[in-house]
Amino acid sequence: MGNVDSHRYTGLSPQGENLLRMMYFDYPKWVPVQVYFLPACQKKYGSALNEIMKKHRRLFPKFEEITEEKIEFKDLYVEGEVVDCWGCVWKNLHGGLVGKVTVHPLEDWSNFEEWKKKIPDPENQGLLGLRNWDEIRGQIENKKRLGLISPDYPLPHGFLFMLMWDLRGFENFMVDMITEEPKLSELMGIIINYNKYCVVKVLEMGSNFLGLAEDLGMQNSFPISKELWDKYVKPGYEATMGEAKKRGIPVFFHSDGYIIPIIDDLIELGVTLLNPQSGANGVRNLREKTLRKLALCLDLNRQIFPYASKSEIKQHLDDIFENLYLSEGGLMLNIEINEDVPLQSMDYLFSIVEDYCQLPEPEDTGYAPVGFA
Repeated sequence: MGNVDSHRYTGLSPQGENLLRMMYFDYPKWVPVQVYFLPACQKKYGSALNEIMKKHRRLFPKFEEITEEKIEFKDLYVEGEVVDCWGCVWKNLHGGLVGKVTVHPLEDWSNFEEWKKKIPDPENQGLLGLRNWDEIRGQIENKKRLGLISPDYPLPHGFLFMLMWDLRGFENFMVDMITEEPKLSELMGIIINYNKYCVVKVLEMGSNFLGLAEDLGMQNSFPISKELWDKYVKPGYEATMGEAKKRGIPVFFHSDGYIIPIIDDLIELGVTLLNPQSGANGVRNLREKTLRKLALCLDLNRQIFPYASKSEIKQHLDDIFENLYLSEGGLMLNIEINEDVPLQSMDYLFSIVEDYCQLPEPEDTGYAPVGFA
Protein backbone atom coordinates (compact mmCIF):
# COMPACT_ATOMS: atom_id res chain seq x y z
CA MET A 1 0.00 0.00 0.00
CA GLY A 2 3.08 2.24 0.04
CA ASN A 3 1.82 5.29 -1.87
CA VAL A 4 4.55 7.74 -0.89
CA ASP A 5 7.21 8.19 -3.54
CA SER A 6 10.72 7.50 -2.25
CA HIS A 7 11.82 11.05 -3.08
CA ARG A 8 9.40 12.29 -0.43
CA TYR A 9 11.85 11.01 2.18
CA THR A 10 14.71 13.13 0.88
CA GLY A 11 16.03 15.42 3.58
CA LEU A 12 14.06 13.77 6.37
CA SER A 13 15.57 12.64 9.65
CA PRO A 14 15.14 9.00 10.75
CA GLN A 15 12.18 10.21 12.82
CA GLY A 16 10.56 12.03 9.91
CA GLU A 17 11.01 9.19 7.46
CA ASN A 18 9.76 6.56 9.89
CA LEU A 19 6.67 8.58 10.80
CA LEU A 20 5.82 9.27 7.18
CA ARG A 21 6.27 5.60 6.27
CA MET A 22 3.97 4.61 9.14
CA MET A 23 1.24 7.06 8.09
CA TYR A 24 1.30 5.94 4.46
CA PHE A 25 1.73 2.19 5.03
CA ASP A 26 5.21 2.15 3.52
CA TYR A 27 7.01 -0.21 5.95
CA PRO A 28 8.40 1.85 8.85
CA LYS A 29 11.38 0.49 10.79
CA TRP A 30 9.56 0.77 14.12
CA VAL A 31 6.12 1.52 15.52
CA PRO A 32 6.30 5.19 16.56
CA VAL A 33 5.48 5.96 20.20
CA GLN A 34 4.56 9.22 21.89
CA VAL A 35 4.70 9.54 25.71
CA TYR A 36 3.26 12.50 27.60
CA PHE A 37 3.54 12.99 31.35
CA LEU A 38 0.74 15.31 32.45
CA PRO A 39 1.95 18.34 34.44
CA ALA A 40 0.31 16.91 37.58
CA CYS A 41 2.34 13.72 37.10
CA GLN A 42 5.55 15.70 36.69
CA LYS A 43 4.78 17.63 39.86
CA LYS A 44 4.10 14.48 41.89
CA TYR A 45 7.08 12.39 40.80
CA GLY A 46 9.60 15.03 39.77
CA SER A 47 13.10 13.61 39.33
CA ALA A 48 11.85 10.02 39.71
CA LEU A 49 10.58 10.35 36.14
CA ASN A 50 14.13 11.16 35.04
CA GLU A 51 15.27 7.79 36.36
CA ILE A 52 12.46 6.05 34.49
CA MET A 53 13.39 7.81 31.25
CA LYS A 54 17.11 7.06 31.69
CA LYS A 55 16.26 3.40 32.11
CA HIS A 56 14.22 3.38 28.90
CA ARG A 57 16.47 5.19 26.47
CA ARG A 58 15.00 3.44 23.44
CA LEU A 59 11.69 5.13 24.29
CA PHE A 60 13.28 8.38 25.49
CA PRO A 61 16.46 8.75 23.38
CA LYS A 62 16.51 12.47 24.21
CA PHE A 63 14.63 14.18 27.00
CA GLU A 64 14.75 17.31 29.11
CA GLU A 65 15.27 16.45 32.74
CA ILE A 66 12.44 17.34 35.09
CA THR A 67 13.34 19.56 38.01
CA GLU A 68 11.16 21.20 40.64
CA GLU A 69 12.16 24.63 39.35
CA LYS A 70 10.97 23.84 35.82
CA ILE A 71 7.55 22.52 36.83
CA GLU A 72 5.24 25.47 36.39
CA PHE A 73 1.55 25.08 35.61
CA LYS A 74 0.46 27.25 32.69
CA ASP A 75 -2.65 28.12 30.72
CA LEU A 76 -5.60 25.83 31.48
CA TYR A 77 -3.46 23.79 33.90
CA VAL A 78 -3.35 26.65 36.41
CA GLU A 79 -5.37 26.23 39.59
CA GLY A 80 -8.17 28.76 39.90
CA GLU A 81 -10.09 30.60 37.18
CA VAL A 82 -9.08 31.83 33.74
CA VAL A 83 -11.17 33.48 31.02
CA ASP A 84 -10.58 32.55 27.39
CA CYS A 85 -10.89 34.77 24.32
CA TRP A 86 -14.51 33.66 23.75
CA GLY A 87 -15.55 34.73 27.25
CA CYS A 88 -15.76 31.23 28.75
CA VAL A 89 -14.67 31.02 32.40
CA TRP A 90 -12.60 27.93 33.21
CA LYS A 91 -12.43 26.71 36.81
CA ASN A 92 -9.69 24.37 37.94
CA LEU A 93 -9.59 22.81 41.40
CA HIS A 94 -6.40 20.82 40.81
CA GLY A 95 -3.35 22.42 39.25
CA GLY A 96 -1.64 20.27 36.65
CA LEU A 97 -4.89 18.99 35.19
CA VAL A 98 -7.35 20.86 32.96
CA GLY A 99 -10.50 22.15 34.63
CA LYS A 100 -13.89 22.82 33.05
CA VAL A 101 -15.97 25.74 31.86
CA THR A 102 -18.27 26.89 34.66
CA VAL A 103 -19.54 30.15 33.16
CA HIS A 104 -21.07 29.91 29.68
CA PRO A 105 -21.23 33.42 28.16
CA LEU A 106 -24.11 32.50 25.83
CA GLU A 107 -26.11 30.46 28.30
CA ASP A 108 -28.87 32.97 27.55
CA TRP A 109 -29.23 33.90 23.88
CA SER A 110 -30.21 37.44 24.97
CA ASN A 111 -26.46 38.04 25.44
CA PHE A 112 -25.66 37.18 21.83
CA GLU A 113 -25.68 40.67 20.29
CA GLU A 114 -23.47 42.09 23.03
CA TRP A 115 -21.17 39.06 22.87
CA LYS A 116 -20.69 39.51 19.11
CA LYS A 117 -19.09 42.90 19.74
CA LYS A 118 -16.14 41.07 21.35
CA ILE A 119 -15.55 38.27 18.84
CA PRO A 120 -11.81 37.44 18.93
CA ASP A 121 -9.63 38.47 16.00
CA PRO A 122 -7.85 35.32 14.70
CA GLU A 123 -4.86 37.35 13.57
CA ASN A 124 -4.11 38.58 17.06
CA GLN A 125 -6.04 36.61 19.67
CA GLY A 126 -5.34 33.05 20.72
CA LEU A 127 -7.31 31.20 23.36
CA LEU A 128 -5.56 32.76 26.36
CA GLY A 129 -3.49 35.60 24.99
CA LEU A 130 -1.90 37.29 22.00
CA ARG A 131 -0.82 35.16 19.07
CA ASN A 132 2.78 34.96 17.98
CA TRP A 133 2.68 33.86 14.35
CA ASP A 134 6.41 34.53 13.96
CA GLU A 135 7.14 31.94 16.64
CA ILE A 136 4.87 29.42 14.92
CA ARG A 137 6.53 30.11 11.58
CA GLY A 138 9.95 29.63 13.19
CA GLN A 139 8.92 26.26 14.63
CA ILE A 140 7.65 25.09 11.24
CA GLU A 141 10.84 26.19 9.47
CA ASN A 142 13.08 24.66 12.13
CA LYS A 143 11.41 21.26 11.86
CA LYS A 144 11.79 21.35 8.09
CA ARG A 145 15.46 22.26 8.41
CA LEU A 146 16.04 19.28 10.72
CA GLY A 147 13.88 16.90 8.72
CA LEU A 148 11.51 16.35 11.65
CA ILE A 149 7.77 15.79 11.45
CA SER A 150 5.05 16.54 13.98
CA PRO A 151 1.61 18.16 13.75
CA ASP A 152 1.26 21.95 13.79
CA TYR A 153 -1.74 23.12 15.83
CA PRO A 154 -3.25 26.45 14.75
CA LEU A 155 -6.24 25.96 17.09
CA PRO A 156 -6.65 24.91 20.72
CA HIS A 157 -8.16 21.64 21.88
CA GLY A 158 -11.94 21.92 21.58
CA PHE A 159 -12.09 24.24 18.56
CA LEU A 160 -15.68 23.69 17.35
CA PHE A 161 -18.07 21.13 18.89
CA MET A 162 -16.71 21.58 22.40
CA LEU A 163 -16.52 25.35 21.95
CA MET A 164 -20.19 25.57 21.04
CA TRP A 165 -21.17 23.65 24.15
CA ASP A 166 -18.76 25.68 26.30
CA LEU A 167 -20.41 28.85 25.04
CA ARG A 168 -24.00 27.66 25.43
CA GLY A 169 -23.79 24.94 28.07
CA PHE A 170 -24.15 21.29 27.09
CA GLU A 171 -27.90 20.88 27.54
CA ASN A 172 -28.70 24.18 25.83
CA PHE A 173 -26.45 23.20 22.94
CA MET A 174 -28.20 19.85 22.53
CA VAL A 175 -31.64 21.53 22.54
CA ASP A 176 -30.43 24.16 20.04
CA MET A 177 -29.48 21.48 17.55
CA ILE A 178 -32.69 19.52 17.96
CA THR A 179 -34.88 22.65 17.64
CA GLU A 180 -32.76 24.07 14.80
CA GLU A 181 -32.13 27.32 16.65
CA PRO A 182 -31.14 29.93 14.00
CA LYS A 183 -28.71 31.66 16.35
CA LEU A 184 -26.73 28.42 16.67
CA SER A 185 -26.10 28.39 12.93
CA GLU A 186 -24.91 31.99 13.15
CA LEU A 187 -22.62 31.11 16.06
CA MET A 188 -21.25 28.14 14.14
CA GLY A 189 -20.45 30.45 11.22
CA ILE A 190 -18.53 32.84 13.49
CA ILE A 191 -16.43 30.02 14.93
CA ILE A 192 -15.79 28.46 11.51
CA ASN A 193 -14.54 31.78 10.11
CA TYR A 194 -12.11 32.12 13.01
CA ASN A 195 -10.92 28.53 12.67
CA LYS A 196 -10.49 28.62 8.90
CA TYR A 197 -8.39 31.79 9.09
CA CYS A 198 -6.00 30.17 11.57
CA VAL A 199 -5.70 26.92 9.63
CA VAL A 200 -5.07 28.63 6.30
CA LYS A 201 -2.47 30.90 7.92
CA VAL A 202 -0.48 27.94 9.25
CA LEU A 203 -0.71 26.04 5.97
CA GLU A 204 0.46 29.09 4.03
CA MET A 205 3.42 29.33 6.41
CA GLY A 206 4.51 25.96 5.04
CA SER A 207 3.17 23.47 7.56
CA ASN A 208 3.45 19.94 6.21
CA PHE A 209 1.26 18.31 8.88
CA LEU A 210 -1.93 19.86 10.29
CA GLY A 211 -2.98 18.97 13.83
CA LEU A 212 -6.50 19.36 15.24
CA ALA A 213 -7.96 18.12 18.50
CA GLU A 214 -11.24 18.00 20.35
CA ASP A 215 -13.26 15.38 22.20
CA LEU A 216 -16.30 14.36 20.20
CA GLY A 217 -17.35 11.16 21.96
CA MET A 218 -18.74 10.06 25.30
CA GLN A 219 -17.46 7.05 27.24
CA ASN A 220 -19.67 4.50 25.44
CA SER A 221 -21.60 6.42 22.80
CA PHE A 222 -21.58 9.30 20.33
CA PRO A 223 -23.49 12.23 21.88
CA ILE A 224 -25.51 13.26 18.82
CA SER A 225 -27.14 11.63 15.82
CA LYS A 226 -25.41 11.34 12.47
CA GLU A 227 -27.92 13.88 11.10
CA LEU A 228 -26.95 16.49 13.70
CA TRP A 229 -23.25 15.77 13.13
CA ASP A 230 -23.73 16.33 9.39
CA LYS A 231 -25.54 19.65 9.93
CA TYR A 232 -23.75 21.26 12.86
CA VAL A 233 -20.26 19.79 13.12
CA LYS A 234 -19.07 18.29 9.85
CA PRO A 235 -19.17 21.63 7.93
CA GLY A 236 -16.70 23.08 10.44
CA TYR A 237 -14.37 20.15 9.84
CA GLU A 238 -14.62 20.57 6.09
CA ALA A 239 -13.55 24.19 6.56
CA THR A 240 -10.43 23.18 8.50
CA MET A 241 -9.32 19.68 7.50
CA GLY A 242 -10.56 20.38 4.00
CA GLU A 243 -7.99 23.13 3.57
CA ALA A 244 -5.22 20.62 4.23
CA LYS A 245 -6.82 17.91 2.10
CA LYS A 246 -7.03 20.09 -1.00
CA ARG A 247 -3.35 20.96 -0.56
CA GLY A 248 -2.36 17.30 -0.17
CA ILE A 249 -1.20 17.87 3.42
CA PRO A 250 -1.73 15.10 6.00
CA VAL A 251 -4.00 15.71 9.00
CA PHE A 252 -3.61 14.47 12.57
CA PHE A 253 -6.85 14.44 14.55
CA HIS A 254 -7.32 13.65 18.23
CA SER A 255 -10.62 12.84 19.89
CA ASP A 256 -11.39 11.22 23.20
CA GLY A 257 -14.54 9.15 23.54
CA TYR A 258 -16.54 6.83 21.29
CA ILE A 259 -16.26 8.02 17.67
CA ILE A 260 -16.83 4.83 15.67
CA PRO A 261 -19.96 6.24 13.90
CA ILE A 262 -18.01 9.09 12.28
CA ILE A 263 -14.68 7.46 11.39
CA ASP A 264 -15.73 7.05 7.75
CA ASP A 265 -16.49 10.78 7.66
CA LEU A 266 -13.13 11.62 9.19
CA ILE A 267 -11.39 9.60 6.47
CA GLU A 268 -13.45 11.39 3.83
CA LEU A 269 -12.63 14.77 5.37
CA GLY A 270 -8.90 14.14 5.06
CA VAL A 271 -7.69 12.66 8.35
CA THR A 272 -4.45 10.76 7.75
CA LEU A 273 -3.53 9.87 11.34
CA LEU A 274 -6.35 9.43 13.86
CA ASN A 275 -5.74 9.50 17.62
CA PRO A 276 -8.68 7.62 19.21
CA GLN A 277 -9.00 5.99 22.63
CA SER A 278 -8.57 2.23 22.64
CA GLY A 279 -10.74 1.79 25.73
CA ALA A 280 -13.75 3.86 24.66
CA ASN A 281 -13.85 2.58 21.07
CA GLY A 282 -12.66 -1.00 21.44
CA VAL A 283 -9.66 -2.41 19.62
CA ARG A 284 -11.74 -4.74 17.46
CA ASN A 285 -14.15 -1.98 16.45
CA LEU A 286 -11.18 0.13 15.39
CA ARG A 287 -9.75 -2.77 13.44
CA GLU A 288 -13.02 -3.19 11.53
CA LYS A 289 -13.21 0.51 10.72
CA THR A 290 -9.61 1.45 10.02
CA LEU A 291 -7.33 -1.50 9.19
CA ARG A 292 -5.44 -0.68 5.97
CA LYS A 293 -7.69 2.39 5.49
CA LEU A 294 -6.42 4.85 8.08
CA ALA A 295 -3.32 5.12 10.24
CA LEU A 296 -3.90 5.17 14.00
CA CYS A 297 -2.01 6.94 16.76
CA LEU A 298 -3.74 4.72 19.28
CA ASP A 299 -4.24 5.98 22.80
CA LEU A 300 -3.38 3.19 25.23
CA ASN A 301 -6.17 2.74 27.76
CA ARG A 302 -5.05 5.22 30.43
CA GLN A 303 -8.11 4.35 32.53
CA ILE A 304 -6.54 1.01 33.50
CA PHE A 305 -3.02 2.27 34.25
CA PRO A 306 -3.62 3.21 37.92
CA TYR A 307 -4.64 -0.31 38.93
CA ALA A 308 -3.71 -2.75 36.15
CA SER A 309 -1.48 -5.72 36.97
CA LYS A 310 1.50 -6.62 34.79
CA SER A 311 -0.50 -9.37 33.12
CA GLU A 312 -3.35 -6.94 32.37
CA ILE A 313 -0.94 -4.42 30.87
CA LYS A 314 0.63 -7.12 28.72
CA GLN A 315 -2.78 -8.38 27.63
CA HIS A 316 -3.72 -4.85 26.58
CA LEU A 317 -0.64 -4.59 24.36
CA ASP A 318 -1.15 -8.13 23.02
CA ASP A 319 -4.70 -7.24 22.02
CA ILE A 320 -3.58 -4.10 20.20
CA PHE A 321 -0.77 -5.78 18.27
CA GLU A 322 -2.80 -8.86 17.39
CA ASN A 323 -5.56 -6.71 15.89
CA LEU A 324 -3.89 -3.57 14.56
CA TYR A 325 -0.22 -4.21 13.84
CA LEU A 326 0.84 -4.57 10.21
CA SER A 327 4.42 -4.76 9.04
CA GLU A 328 3.55 -2.21 6.36
CA GLY A 329 2.56 0.33 9.01
CA GLY A 330 -0.53 2.21 10.06
CA LEU A 331 0.03 1.97 13.83
CA MET A 332 1.51 4.42 16.31
CA LEU A 333 1.03 4.42 20.09
CA ASN A 334 0.17 7.36 22.32
CA ILE A 335 0.77 7.03 26.07
CA GLU A 336 -0.56 9.64 28.48
CA ILE A 337 0.55 9.27 32.10
CA ASN A 338 -1.34 10.91 34.96
CA GLU A 339 -0.36 11.33 38.60
CA ASP A 340 -2.32 8.22 39.66
CA VAL A 341 -0.11 5.80 37.71
CA PRO A 342 2.45 3.96 39.92
CA LEU A 343 6.10 4.19 38.90
CA GLN A 344 6.32 0.39 38.77
CA SER A 345 3.48 0.30 36.25
CA MET A 346 5.19 2.92 34.09
CA ASP A 347 8.43 0.95 34.19
CA TYR A 348 6.77 -2.29 33.10
CA LEU A 349 4.64 -0.61 30.44
CA PHE A 350 7.63 1.15 28.92
CA SER A 351 9.63 -2.10 28.83
CA ILE A 352 6.89 -3.89 26.91
CA VAL A 353 6.38 -0.97 24.54
CA GLU A 354 10.09 -0.79 23.70
CA ASP A 355 10.07 -4.44 22.64
CA TYR A 356 6.67 -4.64 20.96
CA CYS A 357 7.36 -1.49 18.92
CA GLN A 358 10.85 -2.69 17.93
CA LEU A 359 12.33 0.63 18.99
CA PRO A 360 15.89 1.21 17.80
CA GLU A 361 18.90 1.84 20.00
CA PRO A 362 19.36 5.63 20.30
CA GLU A 363 22.84 5.64 18.77
CA ASP A 364 21.54 3.83 15.67
CA THR A 365 19.31 6.77 14.73
CA GLY A 366 21.40 9.65 16.04
CA TYR A 367 19.12 9.88 19.09
CA ALA A 368 16.10 10.64 16.92
CA PRO A 369 12.69 10.85 18.63
CA VAL A 370 10.68 7.66 18.25
CA GLY A 371 7.33 9.49 18.05
CA PHE A 372 6.57 13.06 17.11
CA ALA A 373 9.42 15.54 16.97
